[in-house]
Amino acid sequence: MTLKLKRTPGLYLVGFMGTGKSAIGAALAEELGWQFVDIDAEIEREEQTSIARIFLERGEQAFRDLETAMIGRCVRAVEAGSPSVFALGGGAFVQPRNWELLENNGVTVWIDCPLHVVRCRLDGDQTRPLARDPERLSKLFEDRRPLYSRADYRVEVIDEDIPAVIRRILQLPIF
Repeated sequence: MTLKLKRTPGLYLVGFMGTGKSAIGAALAEELGWQFVDIDAEIEREEQTSIARIFLERGEQAFRDLETAMIGRCVRAVEAGSPSVFALGGGAFVQPRNWELLENNGVTVWIDCPLHVVRCRLDGDQTRPLARDPERLSKLFEDRRPLYSRADYRVEVIDEDIPAVIRRILQLPIF
């Protein structure tokens, strides 16, 4: 991997749905004394509706457009001097326009979790439109792995021990 100095103090947690990005991100931001932003939660707050409803009523492309706009606003806030940790939705990093934006404006960390753990965490969760079909979930998981691997760093998560994950992230050479 070629390392380069990033211009902005933004740390972007990427990875598949159900890997713990939001919980890890909130704990990491607290540890660093940085702001935490959950991209999906911000979209829901701004749109005053759920991600599932956006998918249902407006379609995935409309959601992806909202997601890219939100990521752009977050990057601009970091550029303006607000160090932040961001949890991105599972599909955000695999969108070429988002990946290019993040690649040039912060450090990306892939929160990698085995599929069987993801399945356990998502069992019965009807709020995630792309997780409702088990076959589609498996294919999506496998299709996205090579795209997540473009992140600057990878941290494997197997259990629920968030403090241990935070320690591993803080041991990365960026800190």
